[in-house]
Amino acid sequence: MNRRLPGAISQCQRLLLATHNHAPTAFSSRFLSTSRVNRERQECQVLVVGGGTGGCAMAAKLSSRLGSNKVVVLEPEEKHYYQPMFTLIGGGMKRLDQSHRQMADVLPKKAKWVKEKALEFDPDNNTVSTSGGKTIKYDFLIIATGLQLNYKKIPGLVEALETPGSNVCSIYSPKYVDQVYECLRRTNKGNAIFTFPNCPIKCAGAPQKIAYISEHYFRKMGRRNNVNIIYNTSLPVIFGVKHYAEALMKLIKRRNITLNVQRNLIEVRHRDNIAVFEDLTKPGVHYEETYSMLHVTPPMSAPDVVANCKKLVNPSGFVDVDQMTLQHNKYSNVFSIGDSSSSPNSKTAAAAAAQSPVVFRNVMAVIEGKAPTDIYDGYSSCPIVTGYSSCILAEFDYNLTPVETFPLDQSKERYSMFFMKKELMPLLYWKLMMNGYWNGPSLMRKMFSILKFNKKP
Repeated sequence: MNRRLPGAISQCQRLLLATHNHAPTAFSSRFLSTSRVNRERQECQVLVVGGGTGGCAMAAKLSSRLGSNKVVVLEPEEKHYYQPMFTLIGGGMKRLDQSHRQMADVLPKKAKWVKEKALEFDPDNNTVSTSGGKTIKYDFLIIATGLQLNYKKIPGLVEALETPGSNVCSIYSPKYVDQVYECLRRTNKGNAIFTFPNCPIKCAGAPQKIAYISEHYFRKMGRRNNVNIIYNTSLPVIFGVKHYAEALMKLIKRRNITLNVQRNLIEVRHRDNIAVFEDLTKPGVHYEETYSMLHVTPPMSAPDVVANCKKLVNPSGFVDVDQMTLQHNKYSNVFSIGDSSSSPNSKTAAAAAAQSPVVFRNVMAVIEGKAPTDIYDGYSSCPIVTGYSSCILAEFDYNLTPVETFPLDQSKERYSMFFMKKELMPLLYWKLMMNGYWNGPSLMRKMFSILKFNKKP
């Protein structure tokens, strides 16, 4: 791996130079912002691109350790959303205004916020160009840009979402999430169809969560006999972890939900209430399905600005990192956390929480001229809300092996897990995660492990 430093000719010399450059006396002169005619140049020790879950957590941890003004966060948005709440908003259990805070309130005070977009990465010269005409030079870069929602990739979808009363909705964007509950309230009969696209997405359990919530809603309203619930997924199975997939298949059968696997949404004709799907096992074979309600999970990808920097990404467009250390495979001063990373874990806020101490300790190691040794095991968690009072808490690692925190069978629907998802996790997120204090439930799991001897295999 090559860290691009001026005059660097060996790994040993690079480490010595990094140690020298980061001495406290050097920082006061090297990392002050300076203005230039028609161009502003800034320098920082650590640049965090993205103010989402992973970006805020890393900014909090690093600025606390390194001190004021050594960390710059590049993020254009004014609001920070707690996106795991969007499924609850879709079911009418939470409001949109409960899901966000002002970005200025969640970013650490010791970090500098540059409220602009990243326009171009230049890892060979350790710089990022911004939408405000700045060039930010960094010693260390953390890419935490998350995923890009590609609603426009499905013909007819954006028009449908933006047409009042079309009964097409999506929980994935704050722009559209309020429409989901409105669609539920308007739907009295016919097909309610829920989709999962043919690509990696954030929170892969969310498309079926909103299907289960909707099914429960129609039962509560006495409409279930007149509404068919259909879940069309591009995946070959309902869920990637067998332990939870078996429980979910029983749930689907019990609730009379139609499951179609390897079926991908490719077009929406909202004027005719028709959704067009492709059979992924038979390329070119399409199905036209009529709907009274259509919930769409959009295709997603790494943001264009990341994917367009071929030196930083793998062939799929994600930041090319070692899946264990989360350090870039070519540029040793670059790390990635969260959904934009190429690490093959399920892309959730819980995964970002578990990654955050690994990235923090490995970044600090490299700053100090040491090799990164902390390991991320692929931990992720998906609280699969199955209705207005129940939840299955799925936890697993890279090997899709259950890694359960509590001394009970988490594949069962429980009110306790629902209460934790609805009431406790938002508090944990805002109070601990955003301040750099939450590293996932590993310590809690160790404490509960002494009770697990009574748990049946």
